[in-house]
Amino acid sequence: MKLEIYADVLCPWCYIGKRRLTAALAQHPGRDSIEIVWRAYELAPDEGRTPGPTAAEAMAGWWGEQAPARIARIRSLGAAEGLELNLHLARPVNTFDAHRLVKLATDRGRADQMMELLLHAYHTEGDNVADPRVLQRLGGEAGLDTREVRTVLDGDDYADEVRADRRRAAEHGITGVPSLVIDGRPPVSGAGALEVGLALVVVDVAGADHGVAVGQVGMASSG
Repeated sequence: MKLEIYADVLCPWCYIGKRRLTAALAQHPGRDSIEIVWRAYELAPDEGRTPGPTAAEAMAGWWGEQAPARIARIRSLGAAEGLELNLHLARPVNTFDAHRLVKLATDRGRADQMMELLLHAYHTEGDNVADPRVLQRLGGEAGLDTREVRTVLDGDDYADEVRADRRRAAEHGITGVPSLVIDGRPPVSGAGALEVGLALVVVDVAGADHGVAVGQVGMASSG
């Protein structure tokens, strides 16, 4: 089974969903037969590399008076998964290079570790995930050769792969993250949040025994 996950480092729902999916797959009797592929999706491709307003400030602009309650809900759902989502520290930036780093990590068998570190750095520590120095450090922490990371960041390696994911997402009709594509089937996604459990239901309907209750992994809607 091939599970393609379209995600962006800037998305708190992606972090929550990743934790829930990881927990579900840990109980999956056929875990070793599941191939997970992280696909790049840039929520803010026009952002620069220099951090600006915080994610919380951006959300206040989107949601107005509803922002405090919605931010609190995101933080609460994250805390339930053991995550500290510091939206008042996280500052959106361009994630193109972060996605290139994930592609390198994929080739080295360290993609999951790389995504976890990037999500933690951005959402919890408030790090600038467009800064090459930050990316090089995180790459090393993920088990990558820091010299190779630096070479990639200094050039344009994996740029075509990131752009290919962008085109692939458009072909699937994906307009938000997290979104999952299972064995090439239509994506399971939502407006700002994804029911990861629903994706596993799709697998079950297709005849695979996932062995996990939907309630264990279902992701709450951001709406």
